[in-house]
Amino acid sequence: MDYIVNTLDNLVHQTAFFNLTWGNYLMIAVACFFLYLAIAKEFEPLLLLPIAFGMLLVNIYPDIIAPPGVDGSAGGLLYYFYVLDEKAILPSLIFMGVGAMTDFGPLIANPKSFLLGAAAQFGIFAAYFGAIALGFNDKAAAAISIIGGADGPTSIFLAGKLGQTNLLGPIAVAAYSYMSLVPIIQPPIMKLLTTEKERKIKMAQLRPVSKLEKILFPIIVTIVVCMILPTTAPLVGMLMLGNLFKESGVVRQLTDTASNALMYIVVILLGTSVGATTSAEAFLNLSTLKIVALGLIAFAFGTAAGVLFGKLMCIFTGGKVNPLIGSAGVSAVPMAARVSQKVGAEADPTNFLLMHAMGPNVAGVIGTAVAAGTFMAIFGVF
Repeated sequence: MDYIVNTLDNLVHQTAFFNLTWGNYLMIAVACFFLYLAIAKEFEPLLLLPIAFGMLLVNIYPDIIAPPGVDGSAGGLLYYFYVLDEKAILPSLIFMGVGAMTDFGPLIANPKSFLLGAAAQFGIFAAYFGAIALGFNDKAAAAISIIGGADGPTSIFLAGKLGQTNLLGPIAVAAYSYMSLVPIIQPPIMKLLTTEKERKIKMAQLRPVSKLEKILFPIIVTIVVCMILPTTAPLVGMLMLGNLFKESGVVRQLTDTASNALMYIVVILLGTSVGATTSAEAFLNLSTLKIVALGLIAFAFGTAAGVLFGKLMCIFTGGKVNPLIGSAGVSAVPMAARVSQKVGAEADPTNFLLMHAMGPNVAGVIGTAVAAGTFMAIFGVF
């Protein structure tokens, strides 16, 4: 009888109910909220859903991301996924998949879009100086600031490269959360900074882009950008390799693999491992709150800077540029471009801005990678 009682007692005390803290329960509630946003609201579900589930798992069973023990015991399953984040492997593979799905035609047809993509990176540098002011060291501030580019893989890549893995969870969750909330955060800022007349501006149809231009673009960008900033090679190089797969037309199998099977496998590994870094002990602290606040400020600044530069271009072109497309420069592809289209269509249902907004949108992806490479070069990290 004692044996049965002891066995049952051991089983009961092995349940999570006896080991969780109030913080774990809070994080479980946050994970469930993120799952709701991903499933019910469809806010970036491909990323938010695995992140939220990783968050759920680690706060029920913290050892799922535990490193191998000194006694030779194996680490948790998600620890091995996380190592691929830490070594910048998964973010780089994500970029290859993004490249294989991206059409740089609108950017090639309207090279001025590069300026809008660059302007939207202002949020990164605003967040950098804000983080310094809040007491973060220079490398931590740089890792946090990339949230302003609304680019999750780049945020993870830079945090790993700069040795800020202790902040990787909050940074990644903030970056992906704001990416998913683009349709909520951006429109009020866009409407505040533009007039109805500006929102109604119709832009001329983009010129056709030849196949040769599309093939040469990733090759030229790789040579120019990586020669100037070699540290951008893992991101820009993989982005352009994926795009060259697509545009060359001779490796359809590689294009399909990079943009489908490989991309989705990497998303699963990256999302769950990032979510698993958000245990209550690591996530519920003052630094996390600062990072979340800085991320929102950076994202707002980036959106505003893109719109304001769009207004400037509107003036210099005699009203031929709709300022709304500037907000797409934050690089949340293609969500930010769709928001530009939506806000423009609200002012004039016959207005079609999507393809024009895709130029700054994909330029923002390159711009964020360049900003990350710049920080790495500044700190001597390769």
